[in-house]
Amino acid sequence: MKIGTVESLWRYPVKSMAGEELTEVFTGFAGVYGDRLFAFRSSAARKGLPYLTARDQRQMVLYRPRFRSPQNAIAPPNLTEAEALGVGATPIHGDAEDLKLEVTTPTGRTLPIDDPELERMLQAGLEAGHQLSLRRSERALTDCRPLSLIAVQTVSKLAEETHLRIDKRRFRANVFLDLTTSEGFAEDAFVGRSLRIGSKVTISIRHRDTRCMIITLDPDTGEKTPALLKAVAQAHGSKAGIYAVVLVEGMMRKGDNVELLD
Repeated sequence: MKIGTVESLWRYPVKSMAGEELTEVFTGFAGVYGDRLFAFRSSAARKGLPYLTARDQRQMVLYRPRFRSPQNAIAPPNLTEAEALGVGATPIHGDAEDLKLEVTTPTGRTLPIDDPELERMLQAGLEAGHQLSLRRSERALTDCRPLSLIAVQTVSKLAEETHLRIDKRRFRANVFLDLTTSEGFAEDAFVGRSLRIGSKVTISIRHRDTRCMIITLDPDTGEKTPALLKAVAQAHGSKAGIYAVVLVEGMMRKGDNVELLD
């Protein structure tokens, strides 16, 4: 049963930095290809969540990563060959050369992801104890499940409840859904069920997304709007959006149909 379409697709090449909108992208068991490929590990972070995020350095949301070869960062290099095997073969991840990344800072400088100056800039203003080190992983360095989704109707509902203009980018989802229902938080009903996105990608919705202070940050200025997190906490149990795991890998595209399978 069709329950909506893909309103937009997003990934976040560096954990807690700005995202980029895509028209198509491969989605595998590890998540969206190129999503949270890099993160800055902090010696002052909790052991279970060892990375520097905008919770500690809110200016991070203003740093804008981009792949130097965008065409090589949409899908694994051997996707066609892997799919032709017809046995569910998992494609290989691109090498470091294919996925080179650079970051434009809030001051307008563009630096390679591994430039020590970028690390120094991120460390500025942090409390003592935050020693940073760059980490690269072929598995999305997410805090929870590999795929996050939220309906644009839910964002509109929160705007209505708070009387705020809310940019959907605050919620940092991989998939923004445009559901056939106008009701907010309708995606909550998908928990425990499976969705197909486009012709192939199949996902299992595992649980609702518990929100933190990062949704209070304006994606263009970094300014805080605490009222948004307060409203989500009081009216919705601190949850907005859903988390999923991938059951069948494949390409997702903007405008794809989204079907409820069970």
